[in-house]
Amino acid sequence: MAGNSQRRGARQSTSKKGASAGTGGKGRRALAGRGATPRAEERTGHPAQRRAAAEARQRADRARQRQRAEEAPELLLGRNPVLEALRAEIPATALYVVPDVVRTDERVTESVQLAADRGLPLLEVGKAEFDRMSGGALHQGVGLQVPPYGYAHPDDLLALAHDSGRPPLIVAMDGVTDPRNLGAVVRSAAAFGAHGVVVPQRRAVGMTASAWRTSAGAAARLRVARAVNLSRTLADYQKAGLMTVGLAGDGDVDLHEYDGFADPVALVVGAEGTGLSRLVREHCDVVVRIPISRETESLNVSVAAGIALYAAARARG
Repeated sequence: MAGNSQRRGARQSTSKKGASAGTGGKGRRALAGRGATPRAEERTGHPAQRRAAAEARQRADRARQRQRAEEAPELLLGRNPVLEALRAEIPATALYVVPDVVRTDERVTESVQLAADRGLPLLEVGKAEFDRMSGGALHQGVGLQVPPYGYAHPDDLLALAHDSGRPPLIVAMDGVTDPRNLGAVVRSAAAFGAHGVVVPQRRAVGMTASAWRTSAGAAARLRVARAVNLSRTLADYQKAGLMTVGLAGDGDVDLHEYDGFADPVALVVGAEGTGLSRLVREHCDVVVRIPISRETESLNVSVAAGIALYAAARARG
């Protein structure tokens, strides 16, 4: 008989059964899919992901190398640079010399005497060893070991200004990469009564031995601070009541027409060639320019900073 489940080989009809048990939503979630397909860089094992991971490791390695280089002593090389640095009394921990050059060059003789007067260790090394220490750079048989510079915090410059009893005058340098320009700006800042100089932590030069030497000893009297983010530091200075004054060839106001230098000021100078970056310029309350002849394209950043600092010193009497 059709539908009789007792008959051998017959199949029971399912039309008479009740509702089957549900899946508890598992089927619906399975049909929902897995969302948008991840980018190639986010897929484990994908060639693009491996390349991105390798680039990230390389960036991390470069960052660690920069950190180690900043924390390691620097070796200033050459007879004239070493003598100038010792005359300027920049901080140093040792003087390296190849013995043969001491008797043949009066500059090295004077360097040895100056180092001895300061109590610096005099270390004699062979030429082959000195070649290795200097990485093959021209050393002329003499080198001065300079310790890492101890940077201030940007807020420390405000505290120094408060203790001085004078309106704050701070110089911020946006992406300057030549240590001689940094040293020259430090020298001008000290000469015209600024309370300090701020440099960015990345993509900018720090206080190297070359910057120390160019400052002609001013770096021993003026604090240099390092900012993790220069734009944020300028914003903090604005909140503290400082006027942020940018310096650029296409500025809105001539330098001799600007009358705010007697007030608290952060003078912002840009990098060689490119000038102020977009983000830093957006954090400037006003951008001034130095009038120059049409035949001259631009001024060196240290020269421009010196002119603006002189204008600020004049305005402050």
